[in-house]
Amino acid sequence: MTTSKTSESSASVPLLDLQALVVAVRRRRRLWCSLALLGLLVGAALAVLLPPPPTAVTKVLVAHKEDQPNDTGTLIRTDVALLHTTRIADKALQSLKSPEKPEDFMQDYRGTGLTNNLLQITVTGDSDAQAVARAKALADAFVADHMRRMRDTAKAESKALLDQRDRMRDELVQVNKEIGERSPESDPKASAGIESLFARRAELNSRIAEFDQRAAEARTGTPKVVSGTQIVDDPRAVRYSLPKAAVTDAAIGLVLGLVLGLALAAVGTVVADRPVLRREIAANLGASVIAELPRRSGRRWQRRRTRAARTRLTASLARTVRDSAEPVSLLELGCARSTSEIALDVARALAADGPVVIVDGLPGPQLAGRRPKPGDPTVVGGERAAAVPDRERRLGVGSVAPGTAWTDLRYLGTETVLVVRAGHGSAAWLHTVARQLADQRIPVIGVVLIDPDPRDRTDGTLWDGPHIALRGHGERPARQNVQGRPRTERLPMWAARVPDSDQEVQ
Repeated sequence: MTTSKTSESSASVPLLDLQALVVAVRRRRRLWCSLALLGLLVGAALAVLLPPPPTAVTKVLVAHKEDQPNDTGTLIRTDVALLHTTRIADKALQSLKSPEKPEDFMQDYRGTGLTNNLLQITVTGDSDAQAVARAKALADAFVADHMRRMRDTAKAESKALLDQRDRMRDELVQVNKEIGERSPESDPKASAGIESLFARRAELNSRIAEFDQRAAEARTGTPKVVSGTQIVDDPRAVRYSLPKAAVTDAAIGLVLGLVLGLALAAVGTVVADRPVLRREIAANLGASVIAELPRRSGRRWQRRRTRAARTRLTASLARTVRDSAEPVSLLELGCARSTSEIALDVARALAADGPVVIVDGLPGPQLAGRRPKPGDPTVVGGERAAAVPDRERRLGVGSVAPGTAWTDLRYLGTETVLVVRAGHGSAAWLHTVARQLADQRIPVIGVVLIDPDPRDRTDGTLWDGPHIALRGHGERPARQNVQGRPRTERLPMWAARVPDSDQEVQ
């Protein structure tokens, strides 16, 4: 077989073939479908076996003195953080007269800021009644704590303003005293000093009035904030629907399982590097795909199509064996059973031309352990291959799986047809098979692809070589026919590509 130069091949091969990746992942649909089904069942089981504890929910409207229309939610996040403090948890437990520790109680509730001023409190308990009571106590404790903090803030601010006002008043008394001690004089300097004192007195009066107003506003604003903070949605138990929860959890498990399965299938495909497309298998083996045989199916119309494809494949391989001047072998990779059945079909088709002997070189009992039927060809082991008379046509069946004795393959046939299951062998092993066959000077007539991807539209023909791609092909002595006359040596003919559907036949 001949292939393009290494540099040209490496330059044309992409780093990651998305088409091959999609095809390989699709072929592993049992994996990701199983994981998706497992996730669905686990999600549904969790909803049934691990139901959520009784839960109550309430909503609190929280008013802030610093509220702004463009607030980004900082204030409500602060309220959520304050809700998760031991002080509020302890106040709620005191109102419930519960001996539970605040640290443990804080694990049973959470706060969520719905808007800048709306806080939702969710509490769990041993029963619906206990959860509602806990939610009510916690909301009351939070509202009381918020009101107290707002009042304390307003009192502190008002006190600071009044203290500042008192200092201004003391200074005003001092200025009035200085003005009263001076007598009107005609001295310009004295007149200027008196004018500055009057100006200072006016400024102090203005600032004192300002501080009085600000202190009054601070005291006035507190009732608005306090009255605005209240429970707007009374605590209520959350109703738990088992069917709805089961469907939701099952859907989540299905999605997670499907994503996990697809990820594992994709990673496994990239790591294993097992060619699936015709183009990749032909390029790695250096031989064109001459026929395909779809996977067996339980559906009636697909069984008919598979039988028709097998019949066409048998006729094509029988014609190839008849036209070959040398013994032909079928070497399998990942499909020993299918290869043994194909060999029996081809031998039955060749039996009309004369006696046929199948040389069994398979490591398993696919041929040796079967029960012969009337009219079946003779099956002999590989150790008796040399004893087969020349007048009988020989058809070898062997394997190129790991552990193959490469030097024994020539006893099965000096030309071969590789029967390869798509996605079974890695790219490195396909290269090994091609190299070993070349070293043994066994030409590869073509590749029969078992279980190809039905959506594969790539070309499995090597267009950059001669009309046949033979690896290790050289001159061979003429073979003696049955009557002892020299038989004309000729190159193996291309076996016609076996269509894989009835539409291609038409």
